[in-house]
Amino acid sequence: MNDCPTLMSAPHPAARPADLPRRHYSLATLPSLIAIWRERIRFRRGLEEMWKANPHMIEDIGLKRWQAEAEIAKPFWQP
Repeated sequence: MNDCPTLMSAPHPAARPADLPRRHYSLATLPSLIAIWRERIRFRRGLEEMWKANPHMIEDIGLKRWQAEAEIAKPFWQP
């Protein structure tokens, strides 16, 4: 028939590699998971505010510039 690739034959770009384990959460763990996410959001926003207001304070708390930038750039679901 037609030798053109279709969308069905192309792998999805967000497909997970087979070697990564998939986490399973229950409804019982949902409140604690949301609490962890909120804490990460608060911490990273606070770090960003500190970075903007007093960049020298980043070194005072024991982080290097690249470490602070990497932490601020992470989405809330990543540890």
